[in-house]
Amino acid sequence: MIVAFIHGIILAIGLILPLGVQNMFIFNQGAVQRNSGGWLPVVIAAACCDTLLILLAVGGVSVAVLSITWLKGLLVAVGVVFLVYFGWLTWSSTAQSDTNEGAEDKSLWPLKRKVIFALSVSLLNPHAVVDTIGVIGTSSLSYTGEAKLVFTFACIVVSWIWFFLLAKLGGMVRTLDETGKLMVVINRISAVIMWISAIYLVWSIWISG
Repeated sequence: MIVAFIHGIILAIGLILPLGVQNMFIFNQGAVQRNSGGWLPVVIAAACCDTLLILLAVGGVSVAVLSITWLKGLLVAVGVVFLVYFGWLTWSSTAQSDTNEGAEDKSLWPLKRKVIFALSVSLLNPHAVVDTIGVIGTSSLSYTGEAKLVFTFACIVVSWIWFFLLAKLGGMVRTLDETGKLMVVINRISAVIMWISAIYLVWSIWISG
């Protein structure tokens, strides 16, 4: 079981670390909110979504999804639209400051809107879905019984801890980046990564077809 636990931790860390729209949204919320009450619901929503995806993957959904060609194609198509759209939103966004009254401030979003956005970037994110279902789900097939439970628990724990740390890191950057210029650079890099990911998804479908 120790091997399963370590495997789950390493695998989850490898999947969750890459820069993406889900991570960037949580990071940005940590950066624009002045207290944990503002970003905590977002973190919980994203972590719950990842927990759901992990449980579905380990439960066998991965085998069903990966065996249906049209379903994989639909997932990729939705993912491409998702990445292009949110890439544009991220590129267009600017770092907020107390004097920047003309731009939309995500910190002023109502709670319901922030949670819905967090759910969308978690459940409609093709990388989160494909990685969780394809990688974690497939890897879990190596274990049975208590070892599978330990593997699943390790993946879930990493997800929750990472999102909390990411939001806190955003808060630290906000205190250091008084001009907001660093957040603009981070947003632009994130947008480019999303667009490259969308191109890769289209290319992968074209190659496989």
